[in-house]
Amino acid sequence: MAQEIRIGKVMITEEEINKKVTELADKVNADFPDGELVVVGILKGCIMFLCDLTRKLKSEVRLDFMRVSSYGSGTESSGDIKIKKDIEIDIAGKNVLIVEDIIDSGNTMVKLIPELQKRNPLSVKVCSLISKPSRRQVEYDADYTGFEIPDNFIIGYGLDCDEKFRQLPYIAEADIVEL
Repeated sequence: MAQEIRIGKVMITEEEINKKVTELADKVNADFPDGELVVVGILKGCIMFLCDLTRKLKSEVRLDFMRVSSYGSGTESSGDIKIKKDIEIDIAGKNVLIVEDIIDSGNTMVKLIPELQKRNPLSVKVCSLISKPSRRQVEYDADYTGFEIPDNFIIGYGLDCDEKFRQLPYIAEADIVEL
């Protein structure tokens, strides 16, 4: 049976997102008041959040990206983590801030952080806009978290379903309709 994904109930408004991004940037600025900060965005879902967050950071920011996949075209993490694009900046001796759209199972960060730590950074911290603690398969909490939400499949503000709905300025439940 075919399915169609539609925009469901708005869970987090554009205004709530803007306020939370400012709060998270203030916390990062307090921890890294000056000097260089390498911000590593986890593509593709982080892009809206990363852009808004980095504009509010006071450190000298260098941007790089990783593409890590655990979803494919499905709606649930497979638990199989694949690095599809690695960073190009040498992070040895530098503070690193990983920017992630959502922490779901926790598997991605539990596998990614040790990989980056092998490269001898000064520090590695994670800033995630969304956390779904009820979905954790491993024990993990980001250093900076925007919103904790229940186990709903969400879309918008960079989050997608099969590459659709990233452009929404808010976060909504994905309404899955059987056709």
